[in-house]
Amino acid sequence: MKKLLLTLGAAFLLAAGAQAQSGLGYGLRAGVNIPKYSINDGSTKSNTGFFVTGYLDAPISPNFSIQPGLSLQNKGGKWEPTSSSETKESVMSLDIPVNLVVKLPTGGAGNFFVGAGPYVGFGLSGKRKGEVLDGAIKGDRDINFGSDATDDLKRTDFGVNFLAGYQLTSGFQINAGYGLGLTNLDPRPNGTAKNRVWSIGLGFGI
Repeated sequence: MKKLLLTLGAAFLLAAGAQAQSGLGYGLRAGVNIPKYSINDGSTKSNTGFFVTGYLDAPISPNFSIQPGLSLQNKGGKWEPTSSSETKESVMSLDIPVNLVVKLPTGGAGNFFVGAGPYVGFGLSGKRKGEVLDGAIKGDRDINFGSDATDDLKRTDFGVNFLAGYQLTSGFQINAGYGLGLTNLDPRPNGTAKNRVWSIGLGFGI
């Protein structure tokens, strides 16, 4: 945790230094998440959620930028233990990503971009919904965050995210991403649950 916090702090200092050399940009991305969990014996099925990300763009050279941001992420997963039952878990998380982004110009039309970097996430709220007999019996409850074996999920997540896309000179962009959670969020001694999140969206950058 300390190493990651130091990394985040160093990235923000670099971003501040870059601002003195050239203009600091900013942007907004939003779209659809397709999250699931990596678990002991494979993975859950995918859920459907959303994300909204605001970020700063601090150039460190003509083709490289550091992009720290704040991102509201809808994560979770879905279990189908039998053909007539399922459990869905939906979690709202506030993530703080810091990405190193490479920009590849395509003449005067715009540029491709690819990036990667660490993130830290904090669980804000969550719901667990169950259905049995194809919806004949339903129930839901709030998710309990904590580190005890009786809790549902640990609150804090660390991981690495990847992004790619294309931005026009007007600022409009299309983007895709992947979040690779490295923290085991299952508080049970023998349990495993790590976030795996695909995303696709639109955005605008200045």
